[in-house]
Amino acid sequence: MAEMEIDAVRENLKEVFDFVTAELKTRTEDKKLIRQIKLCVEEIFLNISSYAYNPGTGSAKIKVSVEGNPVPIRVYLTFMDNGHPFDPLSEEAPDTEAELDDREAGGLGIFLVKNTVDGISYEYKEGQNILTIVKELPVDSEA
Repeated sequence: MAEMEIDAVRENLKEVFDFVTAELKTRTEDKKLIRQIKLCVEEIFLNISSYAYNPGTGSAKIKVSVEGNPVPIRVYLTFMDNGHPFDPLSEEAPDTEAELDDREAGGLGIFLVKNTVDGISYEYKEGQNILTIVKELPVDSEA
C-alpha cells in the first residue's frame, strides 16, 4: 500500500494524479481504466478541496493498494480528511432524465463515480471522513 498526505487544494490535483497513476502502472497499462480511475480521483479530491474544510483549508490523505494474485485484481483508493462530516453516498441520485434547465445543480460527479467503480463505501470515524472506492482490473490488463 502506498499513501500520500497533501494539502487539499485544487492546485495539488496534478500531484495526486501522478501519485495514483504511478501506483496503477505497477499493475496495468490499460489507459481506459486509468482514465476512469483518474475521473473518480478528480471528483473526490476536488470535492474535498472545495467543501471539506470550507471556509478554511486542510489536508487529504490518499491511500492506494492493488490486491489480488493472480486474479481478480482490485484497486482500492481511500480518501481521508478531517473536514466537515459528509456522506456523499447518502445524497439522492440526480434525475438524469430531466431537461438541463430543470435539474438541480450538483450531485452528478458522485453519481458518475458510483457508476464507474465496482464498489464504494463511506464512514465517519474518529473525526475523519473515509471514502473508499474499489475498481476491478480486467483480466487482460494485468501488467
